Amino acid sequence: MRQAIFLHFFLGTLACLSAFWVNAEDPYRYYTWTITYGTISPLGVPQQGILINGQFPGPILDTVTNDNIIVNVINKLDEPFLITWNGIKQRKTSWQDGVLGTNCPVPPNSNWTYRFQTKDQIGTYTYFPSTKLHRAVGGFGGFNIAQRSIISIPYPQPDGEFTLLVGDWYKTSHKVLQQRLDSGSLLPLPDALLINGLPHLSTFTGEPGKTYKFRVSNVGIATSINFRIQGHVLKLIEVEGAHTLQEIYESIDVHVGQSIAVLVTLNESTKDYFIVASTRFTKPILNTTATLRYAGSNTGASGPLPIGPTYQIHWSMKQARTIRLNLTANAARPNPQGSFHYGTIQIVKRVVLANSQAKINGTLRYAVNSISYVDPATPLKLADWFNIPGVFDLNTIKEKPTLGPAILGTSVIGTTLHDFVEIVFQNNETTIQSWHLDGYSFYVVGYGSGQWSANMTRRYNLVDGIPRHTVQVYPLSWSAVLVSLDNKGMWNLRSAIWSRRYLGQQLYVRVWNNEKSLFTETDVPPNALYCGKAKHS
Repeated sequence: MRQAIFLHFFLGTLACLSAFWVNAEDPYRYYTWTITYGTISPLGVPQQGILINGQFPGPILDTVTNDNIIVNVINKLDEPFLITWNGIKQRKTSWQDGVLGTNCPVPPNSNWTYRFQTKDQIGTYTYFPSTKLHRAVGGFGGFNIAQRSIISIPYPQPDGEFTLLVGDWYKTSHKVLQQRLDSGSLLPLPDALLINGLPHLSTFTGEPGKTYKFRVSNVGIATSINFRIQGHVLKLIEVEGAHTLQEIYESIDVHVGQSIAVLVTLNESTKDYFIVASTRFTKPILNTTATLRYAGSNTGASGPLPIGPTYQIHWSMKQARTIRLNLTANAARPNPQGSFHYGTIQIVKRVVLANSQAKINGTLRYAVNSISYVDPATPLKLADWFNIPGVFDLNTIKEKPTLGPAILGTSVIGTTLHDFVEIVFQNNETTIQSWHLDGYSFYVVGYGSGQWSANMTRRYNLVDGIPRHTVQVYPLSWSAVLVSLDNKGMWNLRSAIWSRRYLGQQLYVRVWNNEKSLFTETDVPPNALYCGKAKHS
């Protein structure tokens, strides 16, 4: 009898716990995306674009912290295809990152399902194709992560929000652009800028007196943009998942691959106003407009476009230094990292990376520390997991710039899980650079002109530098970041300027320890695709 009572009690307790676990599990969001070619005419000229479920740009993903995201990608193109999730950290699962160093591409007329979580993240992000020049003609979209209801935000709740995907655009197909690069020629200046796939026709309507969040991302492949709204100021509240000090700007730069969120209050006369994006560091300057419409307005936007910053770089370098972290703001978790202060942690490794333009075998290439990256047939992550020899080694690229001509190679920098690393991006070229690291946010601690030296560390911001995933490096200048490598995997460190990345300005960071544990990294997914030497592993 006593045993029966205990059994009933045990089973009842188990059922209650099971119900709790089921109810406590984070929500799942399921998507099926069919990737096709389609005719689009954003500049009035029919051209081949890449569509997701017939849409250009692709659908916006509106998610919440810790959501489980399941995306079945069906590839109907005539080329292998991958999507990467720009800024999504893929905690413990670089298998889902969607780049050729971690994934075999999805073959034509086939499919693959991504499974990942927006673990402990909030903010404004994007997704786009990582293969070839596909992203130049579509396949991109917004990826927004809202905070959970139990997490407060350090600003009044907006009355609504808008997602703006701003980027440069070519009237040429991606295959023609790719052929141009393969033949050794530079890409020309883009033909135009688009906002949400349109040159001038996007309209965003709000109620007078109310405040709206504008999520702005640069989804282009080549050019920095300056963003502004006629007659209104921009209160910067978030940069790539980090709440910032809420400073006011009349205009703000967004470099290739970067995302921001600003608050805009509709406190002017009831009419239409220009939303303006202009290219930076280009001659000539390209402009595009959208419309901010006050509900009830019957007056179109008029007057001269609001003036952006001058061509010189000094304004932007000053602006970049003033974007600081809001140290009192909540993050995606109630107690994010406790007393973590990046400025007090000992640096265990310093890596200085210098980009360069080169000719190798008579054709145009780009290199990092004299190595121009070449994707092997076997993804690096699969080679590392299965101990497949001959795919990469950790001695191909040096951790400081080297003398001598650039050569082809597969660059992987080795690190240990939980290393705290300083990365200096040295730009000795006369064009602006934009660098992105998958799997992480890094603290931007310094910018400067000329050559970086160890003395520059005295100028670092070790108090409230902004954590972000993409940092600009101005012409003939340097930028420095600090990053805590707490996410095991193989992570792409690349130029966000896609022609440079395509022609070799990228590498991978291997974050490793000798323990195989689900607490630090998931196993290879059961649906993983195998290619190259991994087919025979």
